Amino acid sequence: MTYWTEFLTIVVAHALAVASPGPDFALVLRQSLAHGRRTAVWSSIGIGCGLSVHITYCLLGLGLFLKNSAGALATVKYLGAAYLLYVGVQALRSRPRTGDLDLAPGPDTPTDRAAWLNGLLVNVLNPKAALFFISLFPLAVSVTTPKLIQVGYGVWMTLSTMAWFSFVSVVFTRTEVRRRFLAHGHWIDRALGVVFIGFAASLVLAKLR
Repeated sequence: MTYWTEFLTIVVAHALAVASPGPDFALVLRQSLAHGRRTAVWSSIGIGCGLSVHITYCLLGLGLFLKNSAGALATVKYLGAAYLLYVGVQALRSRPRTGDLDLAPGPDTPTDRAAWLNGLLVNVLNPKAALFFISLFPLAVSVTTPKLIQVGYGVWMTLSTMAWFSFVSVVFTRTEVRRRFLAHGHWIDRALGVVFIGFAASLVLAKLR
């Protein structure tokens, strides 16, 4: 298997995974509609950084430990479920906007650091993301592939993830989209809260091994 064949396999598998609806997408959607482009983009960067954490421990060989350790995997699962539950409850508490539906950031808009951390934690604490990379590298990457090449694969996936969710941020923060949303935004925000709680429940009930 040539490095280009490995790379294309990773590109396709990663593209299908990152484009599928999940906690990352739901978070970026909520940040875009509720808080605007800057917050959504910082959350997108955080998601990419979270993904790089999964890639790093896989490259270091620690992914095998996580895969074979029921306790470690369960810890990640329940921490992830708890955090998604927290995000969902925060969304459920959304209140109607008053005034002239100003599109500028409001007093409840997260700081850049908070938005980044939100994206990071949603991705890092998602055990399904962990299992994806733990499974992907042994299947797609040869043990003889140099570490530098493997790092290149990881850099590609990290940057493409940031780019994808930044694109989603731009699409959902277009003026006409956000203005329509803000008229009934608290209901959409609460609906996304239910989605996050659903993700949390699915994690708790999922059999990851």
